[in-house]
Amino acid sequence: MTLNPRFEPSPRTKDIRYAIRDVVVVANKLKKAGHNILHLNIGDPNAYDFDTPEHIKEGAIKGITEGHNGYAPSEGIRVLGEAISTKEQKDGRDIWTDDVLVTAGVTEGLQMLFANLEGKRALIPAPVYPPYTTYAKFYGAVPVEYPGVEELDWQPDIDFIRRTLEKDTKKEIAALCIINPNNPTGAFYPEKTVRELMAIAGEYGLMVISDEIYDLMLYDRDVVKPATHGKDADVPLIILNGISKVYFAPGWRIGYMAFRDNGGLKEFRESILRQARARLCPNFPCQYGYLAALQGPNTFLKEGIDRLRKRRDYSVKRINEMDGLSTRVPEGAFYMFPKIGDGTGDDYGFVMDILHNCHVLFVHGSGFSAEYGKGHFRMVFLPDPDTLKEAFDRIEDYLKKRSRRT
Repeated sequence: MTLNPRFEPSPRTKDIRYAIRDVVVVANKLKKAGHNILHLNIGDPNAYDFDTPEHIKEGAIKGITEGHNGYAPSEGIRVLGEAISTKEQKDGRDIWTDDVLVTAGVTEGLQMLFANLEGKRALIPAPVYPPYTTYAKFYGAVPVEYPGVEELDWQPDIDFIRRTLEKDTKKEIAALCIINPNNPTGAFYPEKTVRELMAIAGEYGLMVISDEIYDLMLYDRDVVKPATHGKDADVPLIILNGISKVYFAPGWRIGYMAFRDNGGLKEFRESILRQARARLCPNFPCQYGYLAALQGPNTFLKEGIDRLRKRRDYSVKRINEMDGLSTRVPEGAFYMFPKIGDGTGDDYGFVMDILHNCHVLFVHGSGFSAEYGKGHFRMVFLPDPDTLKEAFDRIEDYLKKRSRRT
């Protein structure tokens, strides 16, 4: 049957990839065949043994019972904007309520941003969370990857960034994206590195897009964020954050963008606000849940991080004990990015091999960057200790058997 040309999808949709869920399609076929699949692929704490804290649930429920079930203001409810600006000011940023736009998660914020960067180039860390490249290309922007150095625990290659900007004689690079802590590597950029990135942005007249969705999920480290005082004050800054990871509520789809600039982002910002009005509004009652999260206790987070630290340490130990696998120690978030052999092999083939023979699901590293993610895979250490042990036992046993066969 020949497809009617009128029904052919847009060519730009053909490049849409989301490796984290694309691999689930294969896993589901095995699951339907009766296999017990251990999922170490998705960064959803609630898919494992974490849950949204009760006071946050109660906030959303209160939003419903008090009748906040219609359309919310397009920019988000005022009281939430005030709470977000208070949070940002505590972090040293001159963010006020009118500088905040509530979004349907960080992903919607990325869509709005890249829709305004059509024809421009944006520096993004690599390997990187897939929507940064997917939506950049979808909206006609050009993602320019700057690599993390694995031997330095995936710290950004500052010299590479400078060389790239020096070659940008037409001034097509408009933005520098920072994801700290990082997905998929779990890397944490210390203050010196963040300051250096901000200085480069100021030197070359770039806006900085700071993705801080994992900001409080750190192991034995202190939070570091681009501030807006001193030398950073003249750098246009767009902050992305939300409720999903730190507050264990990923399905609520509530995030925000916060703008800090000296006037250079005025038209850019107005364009984003027009998009916000066109899409109506983010989830109304869940905004009250986020409000409760920001205003309530966060003792649950320390308990969650303590659990995750033990799972991280165990996972690092097991991975590094296996022949042919190695990993750096992640210092933030709940991901690690192990290397397969010398890091040059077929990572997708490895992930599929492990899935079919061990029934453990990872995500291939090339799904996060064809160049800088190849030969690696991403895994989460969110599962409970027994599940992690079972997964690593299956893999270790299989790799030993495979090694004997060869």
